[in-house]
Amino acid sequence: MRALIVDDERLARAELRRLLAAHPEVIIAGEAATAAEAHRLIEELQPELIFLDIQMPGGSGFDLLAALDHAPQVIFTTAFDTYAIKAFEVSALDYLLKPVTAARLASALHKTAPHPPSQAGAAAAAATTAGESKLFIKDGDRCWFVSLPQIRLFESEGNYTRVYFDNQQPLMLRSLTQLEQKLEPSRFVRASRRHIVNLDHVQSITASANGGLDMHLGKQQVIEMSRRRAAEFKNSHKSLLQG
Repeated sequence: MRALIVDDERLARAELRRLLAAHPEVIIAGEAATAAEAHRLIEELQPELIFLDIQMPGGSGFDLLAALDHAPQVIFTTAFDTYAIKAFEVSALDYLLKPVTAARLASALHKTAPHPPSQAGAAAAAATTAGESKLFIKDGDRCWFVSLPQIRLFESEGNYTRVYFDNQQPLMLRSLTQLEQKLEPSRFVRASRRHIVNLDHVQSITASANGGLDMHLGKQQVIEMSRRRAAEFKNSHKSLLQG
């Protein structure tokens, strides 16, 4: 597992590197002292795991995650336990309070990989690690890690995008166009200037009055697809419409 250490304190990075030497399954791909440097290295190195400090000059660990297109697995490392609740609210793998001990590090790493024995366990692990990307969303003081399959709809609101999943509708500072470039086109379809729909959440598709299509989602949501986009959609998704 390739990992990146992100911490503004050189001694903290060195100590974590020393502790990780006892875990040969973790390959340290690089280190970063700032959120900006970490963002560049994550894009370049594509680590599966990051050890992330929260309070750093020039941008917090949460700011870094919010700027990523897709977030890797995260283990937070910090000296401030007041962040613990927020860290777990965003579904981090674990939260290590400095100074990090060998036992706590081993416990945190234990959560990064499935354990071989049972068939059921292997199936669950496969579902979790099957490459389903996660999106980190920060809206005010609230944060979420959301797997893309959970998201049923992206809705443009100026320079922001509202993200619909479960019973949540947070705003993220990312345009719909920026998101569209990173989403899998076979799953996420641009229904209109304001909407991108996850086809896995579409319950039915009907003709609309203006010659387009109405996509019926859960929560009684109906997204209207324009006539032009509907024509393109019909050509590229014939099997879905026939079903």
